[in-house]
Order: sequence, then C-alpha cells, then structure tokens
Amino acid sequence: MKQSMTLIPTLREVPADADIKSHQLLLRAGFIRQNASGVYSYLPLARKALQKVETIIREEMDNAGAVELLMPALQQAELWQESGRWYTYGPELMRLKDRHDREFALGATHEEVITSLVRDEVKSYKRLPLTLYQIQAKFRDEKRPRFGLLRGREFIMKDAYSFHSSQESLDEVYDRIFTAYSNIFARCGLDFRAVIADSGAMGGKDTHEFMVLSDVGEDTIAYSDTSGYAANIEMAPVSMEYTKKAEEAKELEKVRTENKKSIEEVTEFLKVEAKDCIKSLLFKADDRYVLALVRGDHEVNDIKLKNLLEAANCELADAEETRKVLGCPVGSLGPIDVSQVEIVADHAVAAIVNGVCGANEENFHYINVNPERDFKVSHYADLRFIQEGDPSPDGQGNILFAKGIEVGHVFKLGTRYSEAMNASYLDENGRSQPMIMGCYGIGVSRTMAAVAEQFNDEKGLVWPAAIAPFQMHLIAINMKDEAQAQLAGDLYGKFRAAGYDVLFDDRQERPGVKFADSDLIGMPIRITVGKKASEGIVEVKVRKTGDMQEIHIDQLQEAIENSLKTL
Repeated sequence: MKQSMTLIPTLREVPADADIKSHQLLLRAGFIRQNASGVYSYLPLARKALQKVETIIREEMDNAGAVELLMPALQQAELWQESGRWYTYGPELMRLKDRHDREFALGATHEEVITSLVRDEVKSYKRLPLTLYQIQAKFRDEKRPRFGLLRGREFIMKDAYSFHSSQESLDEVYDRIFTAYSNIFARCGLDFRAVIADSGAMGGKDTHEFMVLSDVGEDTIAYSDTSGYAANIEMAPVSMEYTKKAEEAKELEKVRTENKKSIEEVTEFLKVEAKDCIKSLLFKADDRYVLALVRGDHEVNDIKLKNLLEAANCELADAEETRKVLGCPVGSLGPIDVSQVEIVADHAVAAIVNGVCGANEENFHYINVNPERDFKVSHYADLRFIQEGDPSPDGQGNILFAKGIEVGHVFKLGTRYSEAMNASYLDENGRSQPMIMGCYGIGVSRTMAAVAEQFNDEKGLVWPAAIAPFQMHLIAINMKDEAQAQLAGDLYGKFRAAGYDVLFDDRQERPGVKFADSDLIGMPIRITVGKKASEGIVEVKVRKTGDMQEIHIDQLQEAIENSLKTL
C-alpha cells in the first residue's frame, strides 16, 4: 500500500479526552476516530490489524472443530422474551421498534438467535456435537463508555456456541476452545492469564476469563505467588480458618457515637480494630431484601452473595431504600433486633467476640456484640472479597493482585437457554432431551486495543509482527531524488511479489515527518532508502529493539526474514 493513497491521519498532540496509552496512540497514529461516545470508525491501519487478529481466530477456531456462520445484528424481542432476558438484561440492551411497532434489539450477544436456529434445524443426537461461531459487531449501551476501544457501545466480537448431547461432550469441546483461546492470545503476543470467572448475565457455570495484564485493566486478578492459580477477584474463594479470641462474652451495651458512620470513624472513636467490627449492608436480591454481614476490615462480594441467594440480580440498596426497609441511615445499620429481612454473614463474623455493630439508630452503636447470642444468622458462607496475603485457594502460596483487561470469556451454559427456548433433540432411545450448551467469546477490537496497551514506547506503537497492519514500512527519504525513487519503487514491487505486507511512504514530506510517523504507527521493520540508494544500500531498523544496520539490497530479503522470525 502506498502511503500517499491511503488514510493515515496522524496527530502530534495527545487528544485531551484520551486517558490511557492505547486510546491515545490509536488516535494519534491514525488507527481510529470517534464518531460518538463509545462508537469508533476503524481506519485502514486498524482494519488491517483487526483482519490479522480475525485470521488468527479463524485458524484456531477451525482447528478446534468450529464452523463459521453469520447471524443478524437485529434480533426479535420475542426470542429474548423466550429466554427471559428481555426483562432482566438491563439498560445495556439497545431496544428499538420498527415501523409496524414490533420490538427488536441490537445484538449485545447471540445466545437466543443461535439457540432458535439450532432448535429449528437439529433434531437428532446424531447431529451433535455442533460448534458454530461468527465475527460481528455487537452493541451495548454502556452507561459510561471510556478507554477508547476497551469499553465502547459498538465493538467487534467473535462469539461461538456449542451444542451437545452429554456433559462429557461439552467438557471436551470446552477444553478444545480453551486451548484455542490460549493459542490465539499467545499468537497475538499478549501477556495474559486464564482466570476463574463469574458468568454474569450469560448464566451457566464453569467459566474462565482471559485477562491481559495491564495497569489500566478494570478487573482485578487474584493469583498465587507460588502456583498457577488465578481467578477474577469476584470469584476467588476465601479458604481461611477463623479462631475466636479467648475472652469471656461481655454484656451488650448501646453507646452514643455522634456523627460516626464509617468503619474508620467508629474504630477511631471507640479505640477498637476494624476486624472487631461487624459491617452491615442491605442488598436487594431480585424482589427481596437481605442484610449481609462481613468483618469491618472486609468487603462484601456481591457476586458471591448473588450466587448464595440464587438471584438473577443483586445490588446494594440505596439510602432511601435502606431507611424505608430498616428505618435508619446506612451508617447505623446492624443485625440486632432485625426481623423484617433475612440475615446472612461471612464466616469471619462467626468468630467475632465482643464486637461492635450499628444499632439501627442514628448516632448509636452496640459494643460487646456476640453473634448468635445477640442476633441470629440464617446462613454463614464465604461472602467477602479475597485480599492480598490471604492463603491461595489451591493451598499453594499466598494471594497477590494484578489488574487485567478481559479479552475472552468461555462458559459452560448447560441447559439454561435450551430449556427456556425448547431446544431439544431425540436421544438414542427416541426420547426428547434438552441440548447442553457452551458459549465462547473474544473481543476482537478489544484485543487490538489490549495489544496497543502492552506494546508501545515513548515514540509510539510497537506492533508484534503477527498482527501488525504491515510487516514493513518502506520509506524513501526524497521522492524527488531519481535514484531513491527508483530503488524504493523496485523494492516495493519485489516485496509485494514475494508476499510481504508493506507500507510504502512515497509522500512528499520532510524526513523528520516520515520518521516520526513511522515510529508512531509502529510497524515491525523500517527500511529507509536514502543517500546510498545509488550504491544499492539501505538502512534497516527493527522497531522493537531500535537496532539499525546498513544492508545491500542483495542481502535484504534474508535480513528481513531473519528479523521477522524474532518478532
């Protein structure tokens, strides 16, 4: 591709609304442009990088036995109503009506569409297992789009769905897709971890996220310092033994704590430690309220709470709801004399002796609180977030934290959708059985952004060779110089004939502009045709290392091949 004939609008200044490196650099290097909040145009360089990612995905998915198709982005509301998600998915689902007042949604995901398709076309166990995938734009009305392509309202995704007649078959395909995903992200050059995760609105169990390690990641990974264990912090179980202090239970006492609401304020005022306090939080789980208790130095994990309560949605009650249900402000909540809602507690609460809790009365707390004597708990469970330094759940080492960007997610859906939508098959005995399903997604545009986040320096992007828009950036210093123009043109033709992907900077620009743009867009190898063109000598620079050498054109192809093997 000749640079004079394409659109690469580079910027010298960092855009004011771009907060992270990948967003800044993809804008500055002319890869993307914003059309609306969370909605971007992919310019020629980005489209080529995305095509490289998509090629890797197709190769690995095909090797795993999946078959590509393409489904509509415009989906009938009736399908979502069949699964029940029309009412539970939330405001992120973009809904619209056609001229006949029929309701539709723009595809946030495709479980309903694929389930209805397979339901209508596959009737026998002999046609199973079946794994289908697509690469398509998805739409989610994010409340707060940010970080460029990492959290947008329109994005490119690869989603796959598998259908089975047995759990063993699902397990086998799940493992194959898991391996394919590991290969995909490794081939893209990413530093990533596969972590245990929560399925969220997708439903199902046994799920893993593929997380790219990055300080700007919105997810926290809990991992062992000595083993391969890793999980999203939401799903990491806490495996600790809690021992009660060896002291006698004292008489319960209500004390005034004027304007002391937070754990920090209460502990400082009462001269106690946070671990001796009981933190009480009111949650709304579907259509009921539940009071959740954790130790003062811990935080309630709403995902664990949701799973314990088997709820579709579980959210912290706001101040108005709290006052309406329990008759007091948030900072005064406690479990004593509470009968109107169920009380659940983390295991650590059971070990508290002579603790502190809110009195359900503004400006008052109880001291010398002892669980079971002073209040009853309906269920003790692991309800808190794991913390750094806690024992690793696999029994090996202790937990450390890292930030991660989610780029892939695999689920064992089971019969969540097939039962709701009557997707069944006839087994060997002629009996109708619900299909068992798996679901597997990769954020294609998000993967490109994650690569940009990991691969850059102070000059610009540094693309891994596997997904770089072009393998080489050929620059003619002065296109008005006949020898330079002739040699650069000849090399461009030879490179293309040899199958290389090459960007030829044939613009009438100053050398400084050309070099700055080249560093900014970050192709793996730069070949500069300059003053020694008449001697057949060019300069070759490796973008990743900065290594430069002068090479005669007779040895150029060998040098390029050797360099690309290491990138």
